[in-house]
Amino acid sequence: MPARTLILMAIYAGLFALSLYASYLARFMERGNYSLKEVATAVLTHIIWIIPLKLGWLFVFGHFRSMIGYFRLPDMLRVIYGLTFASLVMLIAYSLVSSGSFTILGPPPRSIIFVDYVLSIYSVCGLRIGIRIYRERYMRGPVGENPRKNLRIAIVGAGDVGSAVAADMLARPGLGRRPVIFLDDNMGKRGRQIHGITIDGPVENLAAIKAKVDFDELLIAVGATPAKRVSEIVALCQANAVKCEIVPSLLELASGQVRASRVRPVEIEDLLGREAVQLDSANIREMIAGKVVMVTGAGGSIGSELCRQIASHAPARLVLLEQSEVQLFQIEQNLIDLGFSGVITPVVADILDRDRMRHVFSNKRPSIVFHAAAHKHVFLMERQPWEAVRNNSLGTATLADLASEFGVSRFVLISTDKAINPTNVMGASKRLAEIYLQARHASGGNKTCFAAVRFGNVLGSSGSVVPIFKKQIAAGGPVKVTHPDVTRYFMTIPEAVGLVLQCATQASGGEIFVLDMGKPMKIVDLARQMIELSGFRPDVDIPIEFVGLRAGEKLFEELQHSDERHQPTAHPRIMRFCSEPRPLTEVRGNLDHLTSDIYRLSANEVKSGLNRLIPEYVPHLD
Repeated sequence: MPARTLILMAIYAGLFALSLYASYLARFMERGNYSLKEVATAVLTHIIWIIPLKLGWLFVFGHFRSMIGYFRLPDMLRVIYGLTFASLVMLIAYSLVSSGSFTILGPPPRSIIFVDYVLSIYSVCGLRIGIRIYRERYMRGPVGENPRKNLRIAIVGAGDVGSAVAADMLARPGLGRRPVIFLDDNMGKRGRQIHGITIDGPVENLAAIKAKVDFDELLIAVGATPAKRVSEIVALCQANAVKCEIVPSLLELASGQVRASRVRPVEIEDLLGREAVQLDSANIREMIAGKVVMVTGAGGSIGSELCRQIASHAPARLVLLEQSEVQLFQIEQNLIDLGFSGVITPVVADILDRDRMRHVFSNKRPSIVFHAAAHKHVFLMERQPWEAVRNNSLGTATLADLASEFGVSRFVLISTDKAINPTNVMGASKRLAEIYLQARHASGGNKTCFAAVRFGNVLGSSGSVVPIFKKQIAAGGPVKVTHPDVTRYFMTIPEAVGLVLQCATQASGGEIFVLDMGKPMKIVDLARQMIELSGFRPDVDIPIEFVGLRAGEKLFEELQHSDERHQPTAHPRIMRFCSEPRPLTEVRGNLDHLTSDIYRLSANEVKSGLNRLIPEYVPHLD
């Protein structure tokens, strides 16, 4: 048993002896019939078994497993439970042994047991609260914690999240962050206190509140803060030269991981301006639970998030298929850390290797396949069209054929909005993959439900402008934007993946789902917001440079082809588009003709070949 626990038990023994002594004094000395010596003798007679009894029950309820410097409601409840059971045993002993008359050397009567019970709880809880107060106010934090000292923090949100973060800051003074004021829109809370910290008015009064209570940083700690509201708060902070930070994601808050040490700066994802997606989790879980699910491109931005969300819905087996060993190792370790080691199977494989993929399908027998593996960098693929066609088109066709052969129930292709009236090879190769899936689904004897999901750019993915802009800002600029009028649709990775899973539950086969991506955003506006979030002024501290559109790039993205029919779905953020499928023999023949000797073709010849298969494709020819 640790030395600290033994010391604490010795202190408790002293407190219990004093509590019992005080109880006897209150019971017998008021009558004047007994001397102090007689009371002390009675106490000594009983503490021999009462103290071990109380310590034993506290041990049973796990009280001594808690850290000495931390004492909260669960710890207090363990004290109450332990001492309650100890007192009940004392009452039982009194009822069995007592003759009915009160004598000082007899078993403790009910009145003494009750007073002792109350005093014991007060003394133990008082000691632990005192230790906690001393630790929070006077002790330095653990070695290795944030060395900054005396940062005064204003917390936006006097609710559960704000209270939890403030409590964590107070409990860990070594972080160097001390909450000094709460800001809340609910005027009914104004003037009240949480953890001794006063609640003031809304953040719109930031300047006036800062004049009254000086603080260094403002922390947004509201569990469901709309992105528009975050943007407004950030703008107010920038106007008042106050650094703004935010608590972690909602998933971390819901899992009870709210800690001051996890506070992070506000990022562009927080300002996207989109409402949280409401998913039908029951339908998604019903689709996945107990099934073998395979994700191709499992190490990529979309693939890895697909794996995380799928793993949380209790699949029988989750097959992580990835060509890159490094990326596969990373997502495997991530899922192991999240507690999913029992359901995952990592597989290194190339989707273009038909024999290897046949081996995977034969051995793993997936029921559902999410195909996220792709070459997706527009400008890179524009210069290497051979690889875009082979990987994105031929690779998808190979997987679709095997899915149909092995009776996969659902096959979902992760497509792109760039497949709509494409102007680049990447978009055209994805469009050809969509056409093949529709043809494969319509072919006779097929039991697999094939569907594709299109969406735009995802913030934070590899190749996204966000990490590129971050590097350029960190280097002091310039931030390079292709054109002042170029716009793109943006989604967060978790939002896009959640909707992909929702699409899979609604697929009946042959559809192309398009996610509602909100309003398009100017890339130059995105650049300006990111510069401001970094604490700089656009065009003053960090210049913005326009470099012109590159080959294959559009000024704006479109939502549907002219020949696609729009149909509603059960989810307001998902649209379904259907078109007449082409004959599978025709599509397969065209694809084989293009790819059979593709490396003998020039880049322009590959693009022209794609144009013959996809008339709406407008290639950029050198």
